[in-house]
Amino acid sequence: MADREKKGLVARWLEGKERSEDYARSTLPTNRWSLFWDILKGRFGRLVLINLLMLVTFLPLVAVIVWRVIGLSAQGMIGPYGAGLGVGYPVLPELVGYAEMNVFQADLLFFALFIPVSAIAAIGISGGGYIIRNLIWTEGIFVANDFLRGVRRNYWNVLEAMLVLTVLLFLARTMGNLSDWLVALGASGSGWLVASKVVGYIFVAFSILICFWMISLGISYKQGPWALFRNAVVMTIGTFPQTVFFVALATWPVFLAMFTSGLFCVIAVLLLIFFGISYMLLVWLDYSQWAFDKFINPGIGVATGRGLYSKDKPKDGSGAKAAPAATDSAAMREYRRLIVAQGKSKLVCRPIKPIDDDLEVYQLPESFSRDDLAKLRESKEAIEEDTRAFEEEHKNDERYVEYNRQFEERERALQEEDEGKKKKKKKKPSPPKMLNKR
Repeated sequence: MADREKKGLVARWLEGKERSEDYARSTLPTNRWSLFWDILKGRFGRLVLINLLMLVTFLPLVAVIVWRVIGLSAQGMIGPYGAGLGVGYPVLPELVGYAEMNVFQADLLFFALFIPVSAIAAIGISGGGYIIRNLIWTEGIFVANDFLRGVRRNYWNVLEAMLVLTVLLFLARTMGNLSDWLVALGASGSGWLVASKVVGYIFVAFSILICFWMISLGISYKQGPWALFRNAVVMTIGTFPQTVFFVALATWPVFLAMFTSGLFCVIAVLLLIFFGISYMLLVWLDYSQWAFDKFINPGIGVATGRGLYSKDKPKDGSGAKAAPAATDSAAMREYRRLIVAQGKSKLVCRPIKPIDDDLEVYQLPESFSRDDLAKLRESKEAIEEDTRAFEEEHKNDERYVEYNRQFEERERALQEEDEGKKKKKKKKPSPPKMLNKR
């Protein structure tokens, strides 16, 4: 073996890794973990740009949260909680439950406002989620165009997910504040009131998981409102441990900003501004594609492993078939079906004699006789006989034989595929309504 040429550092920089003799396709991502890191490293700038686009639609939600924090802090400072102490004025005879009542009344407004501002945030999630899904599928993207396309295609599904979450959050928070108020006033059945508060927050936690699944299902499949909610509940329950883990892995920047202070809170806020929302969608949609490939796509005939490099190759002499490529799926089958439906091309399936000889059709004069008609007929018969002789001579040429063989194989394969589908339809039940790939 010849020695490899030793190249300098600058040459290696200019050529890149893909021009190196040590480069191999095996370095491409072969699982969802490696695909996540590949996108994170190679498309980090795009992720920041997507995050900033989504952040614009989250500004109303952030404004409501800041307004709530400032409003409750101001009420805590100016409220009459010290009245009657020393020379306090005015004197209020009863302050029991006053703080709980203020929180209850304030949250009625603020958590109700979360519902309309979440509808605005759904615009950013639908557009950004569509772009990140295309990144996971390793498709080419144009951020602005794809963002608008994602909004048009996915907004109503994402809006449904956000409404489910915010409406349940509003009801749970209202019931929780009401129970705190009644317990402070000494109402009977305080144990049941506390239990109802706990149950409400459990429903909120479960609705967060459902919301995440509704977003990923709504971006990846076409389905109605009820089917979207039903299938999200099924996926949440069916993959509950994995769902809890990946939701926690995706949302840790939010919890870091909510439950810390000082330097850690500043870091979390900066992370959310420049990268956090894109990170959450990237983690969750990457995991969702793994779940779809495992539980959904094989059952409906959709290609699995989109965005991943498959190492499966046919073995020489073993007769084993390679795993079907993603491109050899619906589009390729439709192309082959179209070729068969149009029939064999008469210009390709048989030899056609070129016009390169002296044979011509006899031209009748202005005044012709029976002899002229006989000459015309003889010239036509001579041309037809010469054409048949040429076709017979060249009918076994390789290009014609190969074309006819490939056409017959395609026709036979499509017939077998149609017969197999008919048999499967008799035995196999129809798939759920949700499984229509976007």
